Amino acid sequence: MTRMIAIAAAVIVAAALGAAYLLTMGRAPADRFAQCRASNVAGGVAQIGGPFELISETGETVTDKDVIDQPSLIYFGYTFCPDVCPMDAARNAEAVDLLEGTGRIVKPVFISIDPQRDTPEVLAEWTDYLHPRLLGLTGSDAQVRAASRAYRTYFQAQPPKEGEEDFYLVDHSTMSYLTLPEHGFVEFFRRDATPEQVAERVQCFIDAAK
Repeated sequence: MTRMIAIAAAVIVAAALGAAYLLTMGRAPADRFAQCRASNVAGGVAQIGGPFELISETGETVTDKDVIDQPSLIYFGYTFCPDVCPMDAARNAEAVDLLEGTGRIVKPVFISIDPQRDTPEVLAEWTDYLHPRLLGLTGSDAQVRAASRAYRTYFQAQPPKEGEEDFYLVDHSTMSYLTLPEHGFVEFFRRDATPEQVAERVQCFIDAAK
């Protein structure tokens, strides 16, 4: 009887230790950015972001490693966009200035989804008008689509009217993506987020990454 009690006790201890392992060492590492997140990504944040190769507004070929060398706020749009893109890019630029005022430097990035019209020269003029540090990127149609797929964005040019082939609109998604050099994509921002809200959340991510 004593031997059976001892065996039962050993089984109970082993089960308790196994449960403790599952609750502690066996679980996934804690999300260091959990307190900063205000959005959920189906499948996790690892589903968004990745390698790309594009052409900068100065005509140089750049990769994601070259671009995301500091915290970056990435937006996909086009310079001929009549209202949405300028407003979103201006919002991001204002957020970047608010962050700079707190000593946190964030790179604003604008990736064109209209490479036929958005040459490096066109992008340079447009970005310089909005913010001195706004980096414009374009490329071939294949390069732009590859970058768009990496960030799960959508765009589709509307058929132009006859005789107005150069004056078409492009339907596109309007998220802004925060990426960090050592962590990749960490958060997205919808159009209704104010510059102050974007700056506050970006600051949280930057501080948590240290």
